[in-house]
Amino acid sequence: MRPLVVPFPAPVIGALCCASIRDDVKGSLYASHTPFVVYFYAPVVGALCCVFPLIMTSIRDDIKGSLYASHIPFVVVSQVCLKPRSVSTIFRRNLSKYKMAMEVTQVLLNAQAVDGSVRNHAEESLKQFQEQNLPSFLLSLSGELANDEKPVESRKLAGLILKNALDAKEQHRKFELVQRWLSLDSSVKAQIKTCLLKTLTSPAPDARSTASQVIAKVAGIELPHNHWPELIGSLLSNIHQLPSHVKQATLETLGYLCEEVSSDVVDQDHVNKILTAVVQGMNSSEANNDVRLAATRALYNALGFAQANFTNDMERDYIMRVVCEATLSAEVKIRQAAFECLVSISSTYYEKLAAYIQDIFNITAKAVKEDEEPVALQAIEFWSSICDEEIDILDEYGADFSADSDVPCFYFIKQALPALVPMLLETLLKQEEDQDQDEGAWNLAMAGGTCLGLVARTVGDDIVPLVMPFIEENITKPDWRQREAATYAFGSILEGPSPDKLTPIVNVALNFMLSALMKDPNNHVKDTTAWTLGRIFEFLHGSTIETPIITQANCQQIITVLLQSMKDVPNVAEKACGALYFLAQGYEDVGSVSSPLTPFFHDIVQALLTVTHREDSGESRLRTAAYETLNEVVRCSTDETAPMVMQLLPVIMMELHQTLEGQKLPSDEREKQAELQGLLCGCLQVLIQKVGSSEQTKYVFMQHADQMMGLFLRVFACRSATVHEEAMLAIGALAYATGPDFAKYMQEFYKYLEMGLQNFEEYQVCAITVGVVGDICRALEEKILPYCDGIMTQLLKDLSSNQLHRSVKPPIFSCFGDIALAIGENFEKYLIYAMPMLQGAAELSAHASGADDELSEYTNLLRNGILEAYSGIFQGFKGSPKTQKLMPYAPHVLQFLDSLYLERDMDDMVTKTAIGVLGDLADTLGSNARHLIQQSVSSKDFLNECLLSDDHLIKESAEWASNAIRIVSG
Repeated sequence: MRPLVVPFPAPVIGALCCASIRDDVKGSLYASHTPFVVYFYAPVVGALCCVFPLIMTSIRDDIKGSLYASHIPFVVVSQVCLKPRSVSTIFRRNLSKYKMAMEVTQVLLNAQAVDGSVRNHAEESLKQFQEQNLPSFLLSLSGELANDEKPVESRKLAGLILKNALDAKEQHRKFELVQRWLSLDSSVKAQIKTCLLKTLTSPAPDARSTASQVIAKVAGIELPHNHWPELIGSLLSNIHQLPSHVKQATLETLGYLCEEVSSDVVDQDHVNKILTAVVQGMNSSEANNDVRLAATRALYNALGFAQANFTNDMERDYIMRVVCEATLSAEVKIRQAAFECLVSISSTYYEKLAAYIQDIFNITAKAVKEDEEPVALQAIEFWSSICDEEIDILDEYGADFSADSDVPCFYFIKQALPALVPMLLETLLKQEEDQDQDEGAWNLAMAGGTCLGLVARTVGDDIVPLVMPFIEENITKPDWRQREAATYAFGSILEGPSPDKLTPIVNVALNFMLSALMKDPNNHVKDTTAWTLGRIFEFLHGSTIETPIITQANCQQIITVLLQSMKDVPNVAEKACGALYFLAQGYEDVGSVSSPLTPFFHDIVQALLTVTHREDSGESRLRTAAYETLNEVVRCSTDETAPMVMQLLPVIMMELHQTLEGQKLPSDEREKQAELQGLLCGCLQVLIQKVGSSEQTKYVFMQHADQMMGLFLRVFACRSATVHEEAMLAIGALAYATGPDFAKYMQEFYKYLEMGLQNFEEYQVCAITVGVVGDICRALEEKILPYCDGIMTQLLKDLSSNQLHRSVKPPIFSCFGDIALAIGENFEKYLIYAMPMLQGAAELSAHASGADDELSEYTNLLRNGILEAYSGIFQGFKGSPKTQKLMPYAPHVLQFLDSLYLERDMDDMVTKTAIGVLGDLADTLGSNARHLIQQSVSSKDFLNECLLSDDHLIKESAEWASNAIRIVSG
């Protein structure tokens, strides 16, 4: 933005020359087509100064009106002085404020420079501009984006920065940005929106696309507040305009808008018009492929708005016909986008698919066999999505469906099975040479195998006879692709069919698989074989399996092969570790009796430690797999191996110590070191839990406790979030194992505990720290009291913060209960802070509607956290003369329980905790509770229902509560 300096003479003649000045200013501005800063300067004398502001306002308003119409971003600054001053002085004084507006193009280009110093300076300049003058900053960006004479690079970045000024991933930051936008002057917002809509007509595709996204972000903020009501109508009016790029940009904008805005914000009339425009744009009669692609992608985002349309047979038929036609387009991107729409329809409107499923099968089968990979992948994804839906229905409702069931299962997979399985098996032969080395690889073979696994989970035993001939035909073929495909098919169907159906087949195949893992010349085959063995041990090995596949006769052979394979190339060794993990897990329930793994325990541990020290252990997440397997082997070990587990403890401690002694490392090496420290802390956590809970090893373990705590405290100094999580979890285990003796570490550890509770950005660390506070409370009991003021203060701050991720709040409430249980009646001083917080959260959660599964799950977690807090507080005060302090809060607790019961949307976990709280209240308040419980709307009905529950935990909790109430009722 460059300055236009207009010196204004005395106000006496000002009125005469206003028109002249305005015309001169406007002419200059219109000729330039660039943003301006307009400065008015006037020396004013005596009493005449009082009329000057009126004249100045008139001039400024007139110019502003003209400039709004021109869509040129501008700033008008008037300068009134009683003494003459030079224009240059005024200009210099204001220059720094508007400097960025004048140079925005160059700064945006510099922000993308290869030279780091140039880039950093530009980024800092943009940051300062935003902080010092947000309206001008946003106007400059929108003007840059709208200006077709500007470089595409600066326009794109301007749009991106504008978008980021409206939205953020973190909820607290997003809230701040929304409020900031809403508080802007309406004229500034109007200018920005005008520039954005203008950009949709730009010949530059990148500028149009960026503007589409920004418009959607603004709409996401404004439409819920009933602002910008004309937007959708304005966009729809563009649909019929030429050139076609305007139509394309408008459809793209409608798609993004549907992604940003909730369906309840847009009225049905607008929804109908959007869907009409989008589906017409998809139609095969549309000649422009860019328009058709934009329309197809827009439909994907608009499907969530189409509930009413999908209940109308004619409208649904039309939408489905157009989508299916689009899957046959000559343009690959349109075909892919159309299949993505079908995938979305399969999950959103599963119950409406019966009339179309045969045609969809034909379309998908053709795409899988003949089309390009991106399209074929989406065609397979359609059937994977149908599997997901039917698995969920069968899991939730069982197989008992009547004609009027709300969510019937149409058994599409079962009906399609004879044709679907051969189609999927064919894809398994389309492997890529390097797929095992690329962790993010996703191709036709992998998608087909994944879908086959989902089909097996959906139909169970019925899949086995359809897949076995393919396995038998290909498993011994000379072509590695056929052997690998056969092995992959076998591994894919091991979850779903019954053990009775699979065990005989596995018993025959096991020796062959072990031999292939050792001797097959192809690494792809060995990789898939090791993975398949892991699946066998995961699903067909354990205490619940009647016919064991691992016996005294084959156990040694299996372990020998797996340990040998752990010396193979990284991807094969990683899968062998995984197989050993599930092999060990299958013996977790043997208890203190002898485990078949005991004779091999030393060899297994040594082999795994050797893997962790391999030079190539960083590839294929091999080192991580080795430590995870070591942890599981230790966790599932029996008392027989306790001395060997104890010997492992100093070994891992020494390895952690060595990572802390290292020299200063470059950033990539520091990252690897932090990952290793996290793995070692995780391993120590498992060892602490194992040896700290056994009387056989606890005494020796306690001799290492000081050194371990010292190591963990040194780890905290590393400032890595991942390491902090693992070290914090290990300290929680140490607190549990050492009990009251942990008090000696609290003074030094407390600062790190507080830092963890304050860590809003890395909220997982905060959540884990909250859990560790609970561990420490259980370990120290009243010895935690000296630290409770600080802990409670920080927990209350956390709950009040908009910055902290909501997932941390339920465990914080639960932590109140842990603290109250630990310090008993000493919790009295915190009641006036904690109870109102609990009451407010209880009122919100009691009536929170589960709009979706995620919200419903969170609501139940929140309710459970609140209930656990109440339970801990009541139990903590039991037997204390201060129980009367709880009486003012008891009615609200009972009201909360009534609300939960009447809402009828709590899960089993909440039901169990809620009925337990009813018992705790009666048990603690004694006879004082009798009248309150009698007045409760639903306590009696709630209790009776829980006593009849099929869930033994709910029933057990209800029986205890019933007994507590009976005692206080006399």
